[in-house]
Amino acid sequence: MREWTREEKYRYLKDPQELTELYGRIRGSVYRQTFHNQAVTGLMNDPNGFVWFDNRWHLFYQWCPWGAVHGLKHWYHIVSKDLITWKNLGVCLLPDQGDGYDNKGVYSGSAMPIRDKIYLYYTGNHRDADWTRHAYTCLARLGNDGWPEKYPLPLFGSHPDYTEHQRDPKIICLPDREDYYMIIGAQTKEKRGCALIYHSEDLQHGWEFAGELTVPGYEAFGDMWECPSIERIGGRDVFLFCPQHLTLPGRGDSRNHNGYIMGTMDWESLTFTPDGQFHVLDFGFDSYAAACANNIEDADKAILIAWMGVPDVSYPTDEEDWAGCLTLPRELTVRGRRLIQQPLPELKKLRGEKIIPTPDAKGCCALPYAAELEMDCRAGDVCVHLFTDEEGKGGLEIRYDDKGREITVDRSGLRTQFNVQEGAFRKRPLENGLSHLRIFIDRSSVEIFVNDGDAVFTSRVFPKKEEHFFRMEGDLFPRLWELRPAVKEEFLI
Repeated sequence: MREWTREEKYRYLKDPQELTELYGRIRGSVYRQTFHNQAVTGLMNDPNGFVWFDNRWHLFYQWCPWGAVHGLKHWYHIVSKDLITWKNLGVCLLPDQGDGYDNKGVYSGSAMPIRDKIYLYYTGNHRDADWTRHAYTCLARLGNDGWPEKYPLPLFGSHPDYTEHQRDPKIICLPDREDYYMIIGAQTKEKRGCALIYHSEDLQHGWEFAGELTVPGYEAFGDMWECPSIERIGGRDVFLFCPQHLTLPGRGDSRNHNGYIMGTMDWESLTFTPDGQFHVLDFGFDSYAAACANNIEDADKAILIAWMGVPDVSYPTDEEDWAGCLTLPRELTVRGRRLIQQPLPELKKLRGEKIIPTPDAKGCCALPYAAELEMDCRAGDVCVHLFTDEEGKGGLEIRYDDKGREITVDRSGLRTQFNVQEGAFRKRPLENGLSHLRIFIDRSSVEIFVNDGDAVFTSRVFPKKEEHFFRMEGDLFPRLWELRPAVKEEFLI
């Protein structure tokens, strides 16, 4: 594994041509995705600034151009009219050189349209000459010409009563009110995760500290909360956040999680009262920093995209100097006391010719590099083996135990193993049994939707050339489609 110096990680991009050779190398990788957004070069992580504006969806992602390393972060801009097919617009926000407020990174944030511009709220990661960290909440506006204009001064700096780990501002506009809130992930000086709330009557000025969010029962839940958001979905309040550096049952040794609590938010007392426990948002191995789109008008749902990765781990493509992609967009609704995640209906536009899975003598079927596999499941045990060899051995196993009413995803059979310290399997109880699976397979990922969104397992996978078969056990009725490309792969900086 390559060791990066500080100078290499925090090198400023001065000319797009500096990346030409790197792009030429990585575009030939067998693991470049077909219908997922991925890093144009280097590393992609958190989705940022997700918003509907000017009849298009705008999305930005954290981008370090030089390689698979968390170094000098930028915002890279992509757009879509349908959330399925995407177009690169190039880098949008670059760190200032010298002593600027974001001189060591344009970190995560959100966006809100105001008249004919999009306003981008982000964390400026500043480092002094002695490498002391300072966090600033900054603002830029993006006009129709696509050129961003940063405000000369930050909206505010870090609050002195907390550590400098204060980041990821999310703008919240409440219905029927003319004031605004901003929620920021933070850490107390006692190393407890928390969220801070700011308030203003003007999106561009006058932000004041309102207080720390109170979440009864979660006073000691991880040592940092990243990417917090409070969403109103189907008449329910949902607090989404990423608690760090704690372990959870059924999550192996993974210490960074993305989840939510349902409850009631009181904006006067800044108290979120839970109605139930913390739920993992995605039960797979690789999902983090989920962002819901701002400025959608349907109060019964939200649209969510997440980073298909987690902090503090590595991936096989790191050695190719690139890493990271985003999940498919999901539609969030509320069912009972849980969030339901479903693929967007528009995804069916990517379907090519329908394939009839025809098992050979060993029970194996060919598995396309980019495909959608859907199956109805009758009562009884089920096992689907993806990415097996031609003998039907190995691969990723989706196993349902009908007696125990539990589904397990196990990737220990894949020939390329990575992040083994995170554990080899993930489980989810299914109170009502298993009736349906819908699986999206790309060249280096798999997203498994269980029972029309009752559970989702998102995972990176890196199958060898010979691992492109699958086989099934149980009373199943499969349907298979090869999927077309959805993202135009082009070198645009």
